[in-house]
Amino acid sequence: MTAYLIKNAEILGGEPTDLLLRDGVIAEIGTSLDAGGADVVDATGLVALPGLVDLHTHLREPGREDAETVETGTRAAAMGGFTAVHAMANTDPVADTAGVVEQVWRLGREAGHCDVYPVGAVTVGLAGQRLAELGAMADSAARVRVFSDDGRCVSDAVLMRRALEYVKAFDGVIAQHAQEPRLTEGAQMNEGELSGRLGLTGWPAVAEEAIIARDCLLAAHVGSRLHVCHVSTAGSVEIVRDAKARLGREGGWDITAEVCPHHLLLTDDLAATYDPIYKVNPPLRTHADVAALRAGLADGTIDVVATDHAPHPHEDKDCEWAAAAFGMLGLETALSIVQETMVDPGLLDWAGVAERMSSAPARIGRVADHGRPLQVGSPAHVVLYDPAVRRTVQAAESASLSRNTPYRGMQLPGRVVATFLRGHATVLDGKLTSQ
Repeated sequence: MTAYLIKNAEILGGEPTDLLLRDGVIAEIGTSLDAGGADVVDATGLVALPGLVDLHTHLREPGREDAETVETGTRAAAMGGFTAVHAMANTDPVADTAGVVEQVWRLGREAGHCDVYPVGAVTVGLAGQRLAELGAMADSAARVRVFSDDGRCVSDAVLMRRALEYVKAFDGVIAQHAQEPRLTEGAQMNEGELSGRLGLTGWPAVAEEAIIARDCLLAAHVGSRLHVCHVSTAGSVEIVRDAKARLGREGGWDITAEVCPHHLLLTDDLAATYDPIYKVNPPLRTHADVAALRAGLADGTIDVVATDHAPHPHEDKDCEWAAAAFGMLGLETALSIVQETMVDPGLLDWAGVAERMSSAPARIGRVADHGRPLQVGSPAHVVLYDPAVRRTVQAAESASLSRNTPYRGMQLPGRVVATFLRGHATVLDGKLTSQ
């Protein structure tokens, strides 16, 4: 394996430092290190972060290889600075058995661009009727620890309680897509004055907030772990904040939450264009919701930034709004959007970014070899990022198989210059390397 000497990197934005990556680990850290035969990477002006970890990625394989494959999705992940992703279960067939999660896990190992950790379905076929083979998936080669019916809500309270109880046996976590289905039938965008004016069925904030409140209470009742996917409203932030305050007072409330980059930047005003590129579930919300999400991420109420990378083929988005699929790309732009919305305004420093995009998601997903500090002996998962440049997002340049980015033509700060997975360069000079 090639060794790399990274020169003058600013670890978490600190003073310039050298890092020697050898034999899959960070072998040395210091100044004026000798290359000793290693390939030298000039990182002057670049921020060094631990490899990013995404708790919420849709890789589509098996079944929807017209939208994405594990190969193409993990290439996009590497280009975004990710060294590990959790692949959601809404594939075809659904990842609700040990056989399917092992297939996804093995495809990730074969691709080699980043580590892939399959997320198991909570219910058989995502149908919300009976529990999937949670224990078998946990015991499989994929060692599944995160379970979610994402795309659909586990709306049955009894079934949700049983799932929370079941995963306690192996320290698993249920990641809930919080959406009360009866309140969102036919929903197309955020419910409000604009949805009425546009004639699009509204998706009310209370449909998310009611499920989060219920599930926080259930998780506390059974003493299990709950993770709330893609929080999108100010009210949801307050519910999670209250649950965490109760954790401090009473114990037993093991609640974590994520926010997506698009909910930190984009608002429901964009629906006025009727461009389905902005159609997503949960929907883009108001400016007040965006402000609350940023504040919640800054103060730790929201633990994680997760991309909800949702690729779709051209025909699923190039149609009228009502017929279009929900979802948008997110892996290659996530770090830039976090810089734009959180770092540049002073809401987070680079250490805070590392916590919310690497350490916390690895901890929640029980991924022991990722999210570690950049120190001697740690696995050599490293991202080099240039925060000083600005770039115009070009959909055609995406490493993803799909092109449904809502940021096309937008100027965003920063660029991933290099990504290292166990000391192997998956990205160098902003370009994918050959395996």
